[in-house]
Amino acid sequence: MGQNLVLNMNDHGFSVAVFNRTAQKTQDFIAGPAAGRSTIIPAFSVEELVASLQVPRKVMLMVKAGEVVDQYIDTLIPLLEPGDIIIDGGNSHFPDSARRTDYLESKGLLFIGTGVSGGEEGARNGPSIMPGGSPEAWKHVKPIFQAIAAKVPSGESCADWVGSGGAGHYVKMVHNGIEYGDIQLINEAYQLMKDGLGMSNEQMHRTFSAWNNTELDSYLIQITAEILAAKYDDGSYVIDTILDTAGQKGTGKWTGINALDAGIPVTLIVEAVFARSLSALKDQRVAASRILRGPETRFSGNRDAFLEDLRLALLSAKIVSYAQGFMLIREASEKHDWHVDYGNVALLWREGCIIRSVFLGNIKTAFETNPDLDNLLLDDYFRDLIHAGQLAWRRVITQAVTLGIPVPALSSALAFYDGYRSERLPANLLQAQRDYFGAHTFERTDGPRGEFHHFDWIGSGAAAVSGTYNA
Repeated sequence: MGQNLVLNMNDHGFSVAVFNRTAQKTQDFIAGPAAGRSTIIPAFSVEELVASLQVPRKVMLMVKAGEVVDQYIDTLIPLLEPGDIIIDGGNSHFPDSARRTDYLESKGLLFIGTGVSGGEEGARNGPSIMPGGSPEAWKHVKPIFQAIAAKVPSGESCADWVGSGGAGHYVKMVHNGIEYGDIQLINEAYQLMKDGLGMSNEQMHRTFSAWNNTELDSYLIQITAEILAAKYDDGSYVIDTILDTAGQKGTGKWTGINALDAGIPVTLIVEAVFARSLSALKDQRVAASRILRGPETRFSGNRDAFLEDLRLALLSAKIVSYAQGFMLIREASEKHDWHVDYGNVALLWREGCIIRSVFLGNIKTAFETNPDLDNLLLDDYFRDLIHAGQLAWRRVITQAVTLGIPVPALSSALAFYDGYRSERLPANLLQAQRDYFGAHTFERTDGPRGEFHHFDWIGSGAAAVSGTYNA
């Protein structure tokens, strides 16, 4: 991604100096992809790199998240002057970006921690860019970032300021969490088609291609269709040779952990993370498959009707995924005083990034219409889509359970929807149980919120001894 961002910047008229700790990689880049570009300047030491830059210097790191970022920052600090800018374009954890912002500002320097999404292709042709950190730095990098970023059909750039401190990398973290959810939902649809309906790769390819011309139009649906059609030279399908065990780099896990810390029920993303963890237990699953039995039922309904149900179920669950993601961003923005523009976040994701999809435009409209919207499910457009698709959604999950095909993301999304729309949940019993065994107290339906009571369940006559608190 680093070299493609350099080429992208250079295409847009910016002179760029480049450095890699392995000198041969720098030489290969200059002699290869950057050949003939006199305004891409090679440097073979950090000192040489810094010396080649105009003030205020803008140094962008594209390295692995973690300790190595801090090491490069500490190497750069003595070489820079007040007002110079260090940019971290990797997938850093947002608390690290908040810490680095404060640290560099204390040195008279500026910091930007920016999410960059779109992979190698996006970096070369137009990524989604989500910068945060020192607000004073934005005016210096804005012309560069907005020039190289993807553009929506109306011409707006998918690069804009998100907020101070760790806001940029936080929004990128949630982006990646939603990506986990989207991918898992598509995988569940794929398994239902393959194992439930017995569809061939070509049939599934045609189905996903058709879906990409509906409200599901998105990058991930598009590439899924292409993946299912890809063949080796001998005519065999690539997808059939790939081992069913998935990897992860941690951003989905970070999203889940932060959601738990914040008390925001981002259930679909967490299920998607655990689905990858379950896939990694390949040897255990192989052994278990020889011991544990499931239903022997076969699908006997109308396949075309079920595929339409599946499309609507996928769309409905996808809406829940984004709704949960924006709930988490709202909570963090309010906690850290970031003043995130939620409609603008949808714009940043509209093109260039992995989760880009048509209905992000509808998300932008929803927040422009009502900036104080608590949940996307309450917007007229998304409410109507859910209402139109929920019976199909329920039929798909019922059929999956009957066939013994796991659909953790589809079903957790529906459980969230049913919970969120419920005026009354069984937490009254939960609070009674907590009060019974631990004197944790409860609020009453006939009293004001914030007033807590204890009932003497076992007739001991003892007063409540446990305070009320949130852990």
